[in-house]
Amino acid sequence: MNALSVHLVSTLFMAGLIVFVQVVHYPLMAKVGATSWVAYETEHTVRTGWVVIPPMFAELFSAFWIFTDASTERTQGVALLGLVLLAVIWLSTAILQAPAHKELSRGYDDKVHRRLVRSNWIRTFAWLARVPIAVTLAFA
Repeated sequence: MNALSVHLVSTLFMAGLIVFVQVVHYPLMAKVGATSWVAYETEHTVRTGWVVIPPMFAELFSAFWIFTDASTERTQGVALLGLVLLAVIWLSTAILQAPAHKELSRGYDDKVHRRLVRSNWIRTFAWLARVPIAVTLAFA
């Protein structure tokens, strides 16, 4: 599988996953209940890591590869835009979502949960914006 295929598949996977997380998974967290919350959040973090870490790194490394290997200025520009959106996603994860999950691992807090759901729209829109970029790069 070449970098373009890895990039397309990982981007499509993450875009689909983030929509599911944003629309279904994160909102349902409010229904878990206080007595089960800490165990739920701990397990959620571990299991989610197993699902998201490999495709996120595959997407990142393939995006860098495509950018450095771009044969035209147009392709390099599209690849750069994709990298900028990836920077937004990774920074949002590090600055907003990961700290919210860390706070929630100590106990459910409605205010922190709402902040997590609201801030996750950043990643949702950025990954959805990456879909046409990945498609364009794969079929250019």
